[in-house]
Amino acid sequence: MGDQENSDPELWVSSGDQRTVVHVGGEMDIDRAPMLIEALLCATTQPDGPSEIVVDVADMSFCDSSGINALIAGLRAAEEHGRRISLRGPRRQLLHLLELTGTDKLFPITDL
Repeated sequence: MGDQENSDPELWVSSGDQRTVVHVGGEMDIDRAPMLIEALLCATTQPDGPSEIVVDVADMSFCDSSGINALIAGLRAAEEHGRRISLRGPRRQLLHLLELTGTDKLFPITDL
């Protein structure tokens, strides 16, 4: 399984045998959140796909509640399909938003 094409150059998915990585850069707001939801749903519902989904947010410069909602939608879909979601490289702003919303405990942080 290779990289998936996307109309947003700062949001793309790469898959391997061990994990699927959803790379997110730039600002995640109400305009871009639907694309993130679509990418996460695709990654979590892919038949015979890896059980681990890593959302690489190291290049995400900003996230609002729409982005948090997109991550939660992906988390729910992952759980329904027996898969796990973790975050890689969250910046201070995202970590603070996760803490403020009480969702920080839902998303493990990975170094991958």
